[in-house]
Amino acid sequence: MNDSARRDGTPDRDETPEGSPERKKKRPNKKVAAAAYTKRTEGRKPGGKSGYPRLAPKNSAAAKAGKKPKPERKTTAAPTISNAKPARHQHTDNSPRPHVAPEDGVRLQKVLAQAGVASRRAAEQLIDEGRVEVDGRIVREQGVRVDPEVAVVRVDGTRVVIKADLVHIALNKPRGWQSTMSDDLGRPCIGDIVSERVQAGQRLFHVGRLDADTEGLILLTNDGDLAHRLMHPSFEVSKTYLATVQGVLDRDAGKKLRSGVELDDGPAKVDSYAVLDVNEGKTLVKVVLHEGRKHIVRRLFDEVGYPVKRLVRTDIGAVALGDQRPGTLRVLGRGEVGSLYGAVGL
Repeated sequence: MNDSARRDGTPDRDETPEGSPERKKKRPNKKVAAAAYTKRTEGRKPGGKSGYPRLAPKNSAAAKAGKKPKPERKTTAAPTISNAKPARHQHTDNSPRPHVAPEDGVRLQKVLAQAGVASRRAAEQLIDEGRVEVDGRIVREQGVRVDPEVAVVRVDGTRVVIKADLVHIALNKPRGWQSTMSDDLGRPCIGDIVSERVQAGQRLFHVGRLDADTEGLILLTNDGDLAHRLMHPSFEVSKTYLATVQGVLDRDAGKKLRSGVELDDGPAKVDSYAVLDVNEGKTLVKVVLHEGRKHIVRRLFDEVGYPVKRLVRTDIGAVALGDQRPGTLRVLGRGEVGSLYGAVGL
């Protein structure tokens, strides 16, 4: 027998002539084998390195009973629960440049120069020193762009007004003039003094009022939010008056002014007062208070028995009238404007 012959006496496949009946008889049927494989692997999950379904072992209980093995359950990891408290500033934007405006913004050093803070080169030095902040964040890099219409810029903690169309004016209202922008009776009013600005398109608000017989400082601005806060008593912006009263003011009257006086619309008091001069039976008194009620200073002195003969408002917050003549206007400086915004939290 040939070495390549099978043990059962049949010739080896390699020695079987091609096309012989024995070769045809031994050739497997691929379709039948594929169908049998599909039947055996139906319902099985992929497994193994090849990715083909795994077959149940022939000697397993499921194979002997002719049943399909149960599919394996998917295991899902339990979620991790953290009992840690959230951070106090967890929503704070820590990005390096959250204040940067779009490409159509204006470079910060140019904005500072236009606002009159310093030259561009000096403004760059201020930025390098960390003295400039935009929207509450200190800026140290050059070339940052901001939107002058919405950005809040501060230098050394003082706000800088960078919006080009904002106007802040100090007016010395003359005695006998009305604190209105127009008067139906034709009486002189502060609107007559700023008529050219109004005709040029500026819409100005007067911050508070002074009665016709009172003269002195009135602020004018087109920033409605600033005007509202300056007039609201909750912000307690101080106002200083020089009152010339009839008689020599005694200590008891001064104590009453500081401790509080009951008026028709509720109690009122001054923050401070000081006697500056006594002449010809009249007393010049400096009074500081944050009240804004109508005729408040006159009513206070009337209540303590010293009627006011002349009243001049000299200061509102950090803005002083100085030697400004009656009926004239003065554009506020950068420091004055910044102090006003700071006093009302803007």
